[in-house]
Amino acid sequence: MILNMQLTSRSKFLFLVAVFLVPVVAAYVAYFGWRPAGHANYGDLLKVTPLQQTAGHSIDGKLLNLDELHGKWVMVHVGEASCDADCAQQLYLMRQLRITQGKEHSRIERLWVVTGSGVPDAALLQKHPGLHVWRPFDAAFVGQFPAVQNRDAHVYLVDPLGNLMLRFPTRPDAKRIMQDLRLLLKASQIG
Repeated sequence: MILNMQLTSRSKFLFLVAVFLVPVVAAYVAYFGWRPAGHANYGDLLKVTPLQQTAGHSIDGKLLNLDELHGKWVMVHVGEASCDADCAQQLYLMRQLRITQGKEHSRIERLWVVTGSGVPDAALLQKHPGLHVWRPFDAAFVGQFPAVQNRDAHVYLVDPLGNLMLRFPTRPDAKRIMQDLRLLLKASQIG
């Protein structure tokens, strides 16, 4: 048996109001009330500040101003020339993270800011081709890198404009850093 539905003029009016009102209410709720789970950075966002006192020299004695690295994302390790096991692990992590970015790896540089006196082990440096090993002229340069405990326990990220912007936790999860880098490289129009 087929029901014969006859809509009254009032029912037609309410139906039309609902058709036009439901999307507006849904948009309002979506914008002001409901928030989907977003992506949270793994690294700690720092107050974005341009690095100062960027003059220095590489370990082989050549002058190198860090401004020459502008236009690239720079992963930074800050630590003594006498690189312990944790330091070696961070240098390895930075190298591997760069490689994992595939065709985008050329947008990333690696920098080891050497503090104190001494020269890093040549055998260690051979394992890390392309690593910039640099010592600042002004020791105050190192103070720009905020740390939870020790600066040498973190990997930092400098954006293509020369701003310190991100600090990864001690003993970091490589997969999560890789995701952060991938998202930054995808979203960035510079570097």
